[in-house]
Amino acid sequence: MSSALLTGIAELVTNDPGCGDGSPLGVIHDGAVIISGDAVAWVGAAGDAPAADARRDLGGRAVVPGFVDSHSHLVFAGDRAAEFASRMAGTPYDGGGIASTVAATRDASDERLLELLRTRVAEMRAQGTTTVEIKSGYGLTVGGEARALRLAGLLTPETTFLGAHVVPAGARRDDYVRLVCGEMLQACAPHARWIDVFCEPASPHAFDGDEARAVLTAGSSAGLGLRVHGNQLSAGPGVRLAVELGAASVDHCTHLTDADVDALAGGRTVATLLPGVEFSTRSAYPDARRLLAAGVTLALATDCNPGSCYTSSMPFIIALAVREMRMTAAEALWAATAGAARSLRRDDIGVLSPGSRADLTVIDAPSYLHLAYRPGVPIAHALTSRPGREERNET
Repeated sequence: MSSALLTGIAELVTNDPGCGDGSPLGVIHDGAVIISGDAVAWVGAAGDAPAADARRDLGGRAVVPGFVDSHSHLVFAGDRAAEFASRMAGTPYDGGGIASTVAATRDASDERLLELLRTRVAEMRAQGTTTVEIKSGYGLTVGGEARALRLAGLLTPETTFLGAHVVPAGARRDDYVRLVCGEMLQACAPHARWIDVFCEPASPHAFDGDEARAVLTAGSSAGLGLRVHGNQLSAGPGVRLAVELGAASVDHCTHLTDADVDALAGGRTVATLLPGVEFSTRSAYPDARRLLAAGVTLALATDCNPGSCYTSSMPFIIALAVREMRMTAAEALWAATAGAARSLRRDDIGVLSPGSRADLTVIDAPSYLHLAYRPGVPIAHALTSRPGREERNET
């Protein structure tokens, strides 16, 4: 198996304190990496690098683990720019606009949806994302949800069944919950790693605590890992339900009680913050400092979707976390890489140390600090052991 030595790395972030300066980021200045096949074989100071079959000089750039976008909704058709403009003019967000995306997605062919999906994943990779989780949720029928997951599975192993996104127009709530927990789950489970539910009693379109519990329990019985949309629009049962059931992640966490924070601090569930949503809905941002002070593990993700946050840029999310949620640049980068990997229960990504996947992001700057320092500037891009490939297990 051939190996490649990457040198000329002004600042190498490993997320392994044992590999670098002892900080959580495990920084190595004037660093080097050896890649063998799909894996990292060695990291360290450039002056200590062993020989390799090939060599590439990155010219004084910074290298960080590839961004892990652990929350996205990429399988959709249609456009909701007018809805965004209306929100900017003062119309509040309540989740109801999902219905228009459902209609457009149902009308699109498999070929069109796959074309759109590949374009969005390529857009993410061009901005440094090397792992992406993709949810269903815009089909809301047995066939529509299974189709979305089948297509997503062509591009990532991190697929999430979100039949419990909203109650579709005209459906009886109890009948739809039974469908999600029964026939729909049976059809979708073979194509999914995770199950998710939009637990938001404040929205007439989403699911209350009892409904969410039924969905998650059924998913767990079918062998799926658990994820939860919780506490986005108001305080509610989502966070504590997620912790109680051992969910890998509860996402949004915008409105939290002291009991919610205590539950997160005492459990293994990662709190995934999605500040692009607050940016795009003119809402209050989550209190990241409160969660960090309590010892809660944080992840950052885009929540890329056509309604409440249509951005695919993890560097933009990092900049928002630093500017609007008062996270340090180091905390934000860790949350967008190692923290998000933990939310997917993965230890082979989000870190650059021997044995990890060779998923690297190169920054056209000497330090990762430029991710927040230069918001909106395309300075990050993915560099993997097999660049240009975007099929399953690459993204």
